[in-house]
Amino acid sequence: MTPQNLMLLPLSTPKLSIGCLILDHCLGGGIACNSITELVGESGSGKTQLCLQLTVRAQLPPSHGGLGGSSIYIFTEFSFPFRRLQQLGNLYHASYPNLLRLEPLEDIYVHGVHDAQELIHVLGDIEAFIAIDHTRLPVKLIVIDSIAALFRSQYQTTPADLKRRSEMFFNISGTLKGLANKYGLAVVVTNQVVDFIGPHHGVNGVRLGNLESLDTSGRRVSPALGLAWAHCINSRVFLARHEQSIEVDIRNAPSTSICSQTHRTFHLVFAPHLAYASAEFVIKKEGIVGVSQ
Repeated sequence: MTPQNLMLLPLSTPKLSIGCLILDHCLGGGIACNSITELVGESGSGKTQLCLQLTVRAQLPPSHGGLGGSSIYIFTEFSFPFRRLQQLGNLYHASYPNLLRLEPLEDIYVHGVHDAQELIHVLGDIEAFIAIDHTRLPVKLIVIDSIAALFRSQYQTTPADLKRRSEMFFNISGTLKGLANKYGLAVVVTNQVVDFIGPHHGVNGVRLGNLESLDTSGRRVSPALGLAWAHCINSRVFLARHEQSIEVDIRNAPSTSICSQTHRTFHLVFAPHLAYASAEFVIKKEGIVGVSQ
């Protein structure tokens, strides 16, 4: 391996397109394979919407921005949004009738887990599942939605529990990175946010990535699970949302009405070889779409 070859490696990594040139540009072409990408944001920011979109798009051939593969979706809280996934599947099949099968959901394998130890067990089963090659399309995407939910109440704040939690982080991320590298997968995990009170520069005095602080819904936040988990992922995308009150003129009404409008922003916090980038986006029936400035 020469220095010249190393310089070429980032360009040769397959990418999974989000399906929007604006957002793909922020990521240098899309979600990178052979690594872990985290989507972090508050509830309603669009994390799950984006994950569902990626599971359908992964089935497209590389010539159309996909990976030509199936997906495994691990959900850890609430009920899985099958109806929304079915809607996306139908819309994409209508757009790509010759590239996607009539039922795209048949190439998306969904499994629920409830704690970190169960996730470790399931990841072992997934490796056997991929190796045996049971699927019509090779598995090319693993989604975990969300990683934070697995650690919400299982561990206390004692030094011993924090040590065990960190060890579990590295166990999970090491297994995911091993699968990603061995089988050329893209791995996407979602994470939640917690309110942050402290100095304006970084988290606990340490700046991670391109942003000094993360702001959403008028409050300052930080990604859940702390610095230990931040060192387990390769890329972090922050999805922010802000409510804005606007005046709307109503025909034949004596006065204007005040309505609330949601603005969402896609921030690349850190990723190998990529500079900071951001873009506004909206959630439409066909999925997440960037907005031209």
